[in-house]
Amino acid sequence: MKDFKKEFPVLQKFTYLNTASCGLLSQSLVDWRRQHDMNLLEGGSVFRDKHREHLKIIRNSVCRFFNASENEVALIPNFSFGMNTLMDGFPKGAKILLLEKDYPSVNWAVENRDFEVCYAKVDENLEDNINQAITENQPDVFAFSIVQYTSGIIIDFEFLNQLKAYHPELLLVADGTQFLGTTNFNFSESAIDILGASTYKWMLSGYGNGLLMIKSEVHNKIIPKTIGFNSAEAAFSKRDEIEFIKRFEPGHQDTLNYGSLEQSILNFEQLGMERVSEEIKKLSNLAKLRFSEEGLLDKTVANRAEHSNIFNLKGDSQQYQKLKDNGIICSQRGNGIRVSFHYYNNESDLEKLLSCF
Repeated sequence: MKDFKKEFPVLQKFTYLNTASCGLLSQSLVDWRRQHDMNLLEGGSVFRDKHREHLKIIRNSVCRFFNASENEVALIPNFSFGMNTLMDGFPKGAKILLLEKDYPSVNWAVENRDFEVCYAKVDENLEDNINQAITENQPDVFAFSIVQYTSGIIIDFEFLNQLKAYHPELLLVADGTQFLGTTNFNFSESAIDILGASTYKWMLSGYGNGLLMIKSEVHNKIIPKTIGFNSAEAAFSKRDEIEFIKRFEPGHQDTLNYGSLEQSILNFEQLGMERVSEEIKKLSNLAKLRFSEEGLLDKTVANRAEHSNIFNLKGDSQQYQKLKDNGIICSQRGNGIRVSFHYYNNESDLEKLLSCF
């Protein structure tokens, strides 16, 4: 793909391998945000009066990009808000399967409520472990991250299809924060019933925006308690006839933040998600090969056939400091150093990283 240093100025100063922590803002997005706020500055309520129409356009863009219906998509400030609101809608005593050491905003939202919780271990046999846990515990819900934030292990989507076929009543609730924006994702054709995500990482939308997609056929299994004036579309008469998905949008919606998500979607569509996916996959496959050759990967990752674009490399604090001193931006996670590759990265970034080990 093209050189993205002008569009993402951070790349002019650093070798940026930290999208798994913070996605970059593009120059075109910042320009759009500046104009948005100028319109609010100069128009006040005259500009804000158009927010419902704008939000409808944003929602339609999300629906188009992920192939979801309008009544299945909620615009939320972040995944944690959506997950907690969702969990409040499940009956007390529901049995929920989690993955050990999954992202805290997934597990804590479940563990902090009156549910019966069971676990599956995350290792090279992840899918077998999940199958065994389901056979032993017969859960009502399986809540999980599509990509593990520390190791980069990605769950097998074909396995999810088989899981849904054998256990059609099992609700699959996924965190897509470390997944959306890395490849094509078709919500309606996936086995996942509910998917939430913050979109400041791989979707490159900045902070304060996210999404929650809930398939219409499972709406009757959830009774969300959240409510606000926006849920009723600012009409007192609609308090008792609120649309299901609006329960997840109780307050004022910010057209700057959600508009940023739409701008990112338009940018992905202009680039072409097939191309984006191919570039990320190509670089990630090469990275896994090179990391394996150098002995930098744990066997849990090295032994899996498929992996994501996030890697946890063997390295201590001294190694991490060396990378920082060489202008390589990454994160310490777990017992190692996490690096991650987006479409604006290339092989030269990988080679520079390897030269520092």
